Amino acid sequence: MHSSRRVCNLKALSAQEPSVSSDKIKVAVIGIGLMGSKIARRLSEQGCKVAAWNRDGSKTAALSEAGIAVHHSAADAIAASDILVLMLSDANAIQDVLLSAQQPVDLQNKVVLQMGTIGPKESCDIATRIQAAGAEYLEAPVLGSQPEASKGALLIMVGSENDPQDSRAWPVLASLGKEPMHMGAVGTAAATKLALNQLIASLTVGFSTSLGLLQRNGADIDKFMDILRGSALYAPTFDKKLQRMLDRDYANPNFPTKHLLKDMRLFTSEAEKANLDTNLLQGLEAVIASTVNRGLADTDYSAVHDGVTEPEA
Repeated sequence: MHSSRRVCNLKALSAQEPSVSSDKIKVAVIGIGLMGSKIARRLSEQGCKVAAWNRDGSKTAALSEAGIAVHHSAADAIAASDILVLMLSDANAIQDVLLSAQQPVDLQNKVVLQMGTIGPKESCDIATRIQAAGAEYLEAPVLGSQPEASKGALLIMVGSENDPQDSRAWPVLASLGKEPMHMGAVGTAAATKLALNQLIASLTVGFSTSLGLLQRNGADIDKFMDILRGSALYAPTFDKKLQRMLDRDYANPNFPTKHLLKDMRLFTSEAEKANLDTNLLQGLEAVIASTVNRGLADTDYSAVHDGVTEPEA
C-alpha cells in the first residue's frame, strides 16, 4: 500500500461494520509520546478522525494546533472513538487507563490496538479483560521509529485470535505499516517485539564494547569498519550509531535509553519464566542501567557507549 493513499474512510471498512456512522474512522491515540504524536499525525493525514489523550497535557498542545481533537480525559477520547490505539508505557499504564475499577471506561464495541511494548503474558491478561468488557483486542507492536511512523513505514507485528485483515482496525494498521504481519495468537507479537528489542541492546552494547577497545588501543576505526562492513558480522545499526558514539552526541533520540532499559528488564523477566540463561541479559541490563544513572535516561540509546567506555577527562 502506498503511503500517500488515504485509507481511513468508511469504504475501507468491513461491510458488517455497525458502529461507524460518519465517513471517517474515529481513532483515539492514547499516550502521546515521541511515537504517539507521530502516529496521531499520520492517521489524521490519512483521513481518520483522530482524538488524542495524554496524562501530561503539555505533550498534546502541538496536536491541537494540527487540528487533532485533544481531550482532557481518556474516557472522553475513548467515547469519541471506535478504534483505540494504545501507545502507553507499560502494562500497568494500560490497566490504569482502560481497566481501572476506580475510573471505568466504556469499551463496548470498541477495537483496542495495543501498540506498545509489553510482555506476552501481560498482553494475554489484558486481552482477556478487554474482551470481557465487550471490545476486540489486537496486539500490534512495531519496529521502527519516528521517521517510519510519519511515513507509514513501520514494521507491524500483529497478535490476534482471528485474521487481522477481518478487523475493523485493519485500515488503521495498513496506514501505519505497508505489510502488517500476523504472527499468530495474542502473545506471539509481544514476544516477537521483545526479541527484536533484545537484539537492539545486544548489538548496540556489543558494538560499543568493540569500539571502546579500539579507542583505548589507538586502532584505526575506519579500517575496522571497512573490515566489518565486508563481513557477515556487519549490521546496519553499527553505522547508524557509530558517529554518535565517536562524538558522544546522544541528543534528539528516536528511542531513549530509559525505554531500552525498561524493555531489557521485561525481556529478562520473560526469559527467566522461559527457563533461559539470563547471565548475558543481566550484564546488558547493568550496562544500560549504568548509562541511565549517568543522567542519560532521555538521550539516544547509543549513549550506552558512555556506560561501556568511561569518557576521558
